Amino acid sequence: MAFFAFTAKYRLLLRLCVVSLFCAHAAGEATCKLKAKFNLNGYKNIERKKVILGGMFAVHNRLASTDSNSSSIPVSSGCEWFNFRTFRWTQTMLFAINEINKKDNLLPDTELGYVIYDSCFTISKAVEGTLTYLTGQDEAVPNYRCGDGAPLAALVGAGGCDLSVATARILGLYYFPQVSYSSSCSELESRFQYPTFLRTIPSDEHQSVAMAQLVLRFGWTWVGTIASDDDYGKYGIKRFKEVVEEAGVCISFSETLPKFVAPESIQRIVRTVLDSTAKIVVVFSSDVDLSPLVEVLLQNNVTNRTWIASESWVTSALISKQADVLSTLGGTLGFAIQRADIPGLREHLLSIDPYQDALTEEFWETAFSCTLSYGRALRNARAVREAGNATASRATTNALPDGLCTGKENLEKLNNTYLDVSQLRLTYNVYKAVYAVAYALHHLEHCENGSGPFQDRSCADITKFEPWQLMYYLKNLRFNVPHTGEEIFFNDGEVPGFYEILNWQRDANGGVTYAHVGYYNSTASTTEKLILDNSSIIWHNDVLQPPRSVCSERCQPGTRMGIRQGEPVCCFDCIPCADGEISNTTDARGCIQCEEDYWSNTNHDACVLKTIEFLGFGEPLGITLIAIAVFGALLTMVVGVVFLKHLTTPLVQANDALLSFTLLLALTITFLCSIVFLGEPQRWSCMTSQVALAVGFALCLSSLMGKAALLMLRARAVKAAKTAAKAAKVQRVIAAVCTLVQVAACTVWLVLLPPHPVKNTAAQNIKIILECDPGNIVFICAVFGYDVLLAVLAFTFGFVARRLEDHFSEGKCITFGMLVFFIVWISFVPAYLSTRGKFMVAVQIFAILASSFGLLACIFLPKCYVLLVKPERNKEELVMPRPKLRDAAAGTGTSASLATVTNGTTMSTVSVSN
Repeated sequence: MAFFAFTAKYRLLLRLCVVSLFCAHAAGEATCKLKAKFNLNGYKNIERKKVILGGMFAVHNRLASTDSNSSSIPVSSGCEWFNFRTFRWTQTMLFAINEINKKDNLLPDTELGYVIYDSCFTISKAVEGTLTYLTGQDEAVPNYRCGDGAPLAALVGAGGCDLSVATARILGLYYFPQVSYSSSCSELESRFQYPTFLRTIPSDEHQSVAMAQLVLRFGWTWVGTIASDDDYGKYGIKRFKEVVEEAGVCISFSETLPKFVAPESIQRIVRTVLDSTAKIVVVFSSDVDLSPLVEVLLQNNVTNRTWIASESWVTSALISKQADVLSTLGGTLGFAIQRADIPGLREHLLSIDPYQDALTEEFWETAFSCTLSYGRALRNARAVREAGNATASRATTNALPDGLCTGKENLEKLNNTYLDVSQLRLTYNVYKAVYAVAYALHHLEHCENGSGPFQDRSCADITKFEPWQLMYYLKNLRFNVPHTGEEIFFNDGEVPGFYEILNWQRDANGGVTYAHVGYYNSTASTTEKLILDNSSIIWHNDVLQPPRSVCSERCQPGTRMGIRQGEPVCCFDCIPCADGEISNTTDARGCIQCEEDYWSNTNHDACVLKTIEFLGFGEPLGITLIAIAVFGALLTMVVGVVFLKHLTTPLVQANDALLSFTLLLALTITFLCSIVFLGEPQRWSCMTSQVALAVGFALCLSSLMGKAALLMLRARAVKAAKTAAKAAKVQRVIAAVCTLVQVAACTVWLVLLPPHPVKNTAAQNIKIILECDPGNIVFICAVFGYDVLLAVLAFTFGFVARRLEDHFSEGKCITFGMLVFFIVWISFVPAYLSTRGKFMVAVQIFAILASSFGLLACIFLPKCYVLLVKPERNKEELVMPRPKLRDAAAGTGTSASLATVTNGTTMSTVSVSN
């Protein structure tokens, strides 16, 4: 059923070509009546030939318009727009056949004939030629071989992909061999649909991949595409898009060239090229279809584009010979099939006889702009004379009319592609195709019965073989092409993909020269398939550096691609990576989060180890704090020495000396524990610093609270104790009990959830802060909340006792000391919360030192002033309390002295406290 899988357009064309047969038996002979006649031009030589080769070439570019009047007998359309390049291919087939017929080692006993038709680059003419060829005579009778001459061997052709698809479908019905020289579209790879199709040109599967690899090699991610409106362009560009889009390349625009001249469509394509920012344009088209577009591109001065050419037009003179073409197509890179020199071909091209046949006659007349017909020349001269042309008078006097060819014109003076044998590529493919059929026929002819490939090991007869028999030899063919030595074999009808990469450069005369800059070999390893010499490429406007063609510039490391909504993926914005994230590749799709101990550098292209921060001993700030803490501890010790030296004086004896030294010890502890906060946090230092601070303040504050409580009782005239000994005992008990409560709480804290060092990575992104974790927020709040409670009680008791009347009001000293304590720590809280890292530790140490200095100054400075500066005031009568007024209205709130006898000595206890 695959053989009948015609597309709609091919079925329509076949219906137009099918003739009706009316067979009647009269006198034992069958007669055929033809319903239509074809109009075919070409070459034919079948007389006394043993085997006939068919050929099909698009010698003309299109069908000529005809009268659509249906009142007369329809006539098959003629052709126009003579193509010199394709005519050279036709002559190459004739040359190859003549060369084979002269050989003694190839088909020595068989002379080849030929039937060659002009397809006019249209499907209908290709179908007409195929049907006529199969019929064996000038009139087509489908399904019948009406001729009785030599057998048909194979068809060499039929030119473009669309033409070969049409002919291959028909020939496949009869399993008739077809060897194409230029139909490269990948659709023809299907042996299911085209079982007898072979070709000497590589499939476009290779070319499309090669073009894609070229685009990827130069990093172009934003390209435009233009394709001809046929199977060659559609399948070629489709495969190209698949490969590049899979690799991340975006298509800026995709346009289709019309098969027939359509100025509006051409202008639209030119506007698209101009409006696009893509600097690379890939064109998969024949030279015939592309030529009108190039003309308009030149008219619009379209520059600053690099064109990627398919093999069908990269060496076409139809394109490269246009005036000032390099202004637009300069620097073009293209893929060309293998090139070769064919000895003797140029001589053959020069030796043609203009009167040999109609096709050669048309070539001659077109090439020299004259006519070989005397009558036609005369009629032309009369027409010119009647139009009033001044030169017409000369036509009446000359022996020959103007415009008449002599047939002796010099072909070597022609400036067209017919004699250009410098780039024999498709011409060489024609040459190889003819030789492929000849070698297959040679093997068929020289088969020995008993060792043949067919049933019962039989061989085919060269004079009456079937097409499928020749097909066997073509499929298994392997030979070396004469003159070049290239080995040819068909791998399921295909040949390997080998392309030269050409660069359009300016020659010495300002014309186009095709510089070889590399090659593509589909059979090579992946890394060696595309070989390119970048240094030898000259780009548009003679630039040596390859152009850039991107919708958006590449995102450098440190940024990521942000896709723009509604635009292709190649159009994006480069978004810097956020702090803590990096991208270390170009065009990164996303940023990478750094690990916990790392952070992004300034360029966000690498993760670097975070700075480890703690307040060290050796830092200037650390040294300063240590000096202040040591100074405070030494100052406290000096005060203790002063008190010890004046231990027996009334001022010192008026207070509980032991409680005074206990308070000095507590202050020394608080001064020195601040040093433990410095340095890299360790487990022991975290526990020691926090516990020492809590216990030190508890001891200090409980001592003050005990003294202040007793003073408050005296201020309220409450007899809390009868003697000084009992009063001192009360103060000591209060201090000891309150301190032991804190010690017990700290012990539980250390046992259950002790403070420990941690890495704080959340406080500052770029730093790892080494600090002490309190272990449990409940414990630390309870411990230091207890100290706050003691401070509040001490302040309250001291504030109540501030009006105790005596010469030395210790209640006021305690009140001021606690006020300083509160001011320092209330200021500390916001400062502590607003700082991070080592400065947080510095603030905490400063608060400890400031509060300790405040207590030391407020409690002991007045006493030291009396002991050292005013010793005359250190007398018993001066430190004794004043008599308390009994007048309730006075309400001074002074306290009475407590007199007690200790060791036979009467001593007054006054409201002087440590």
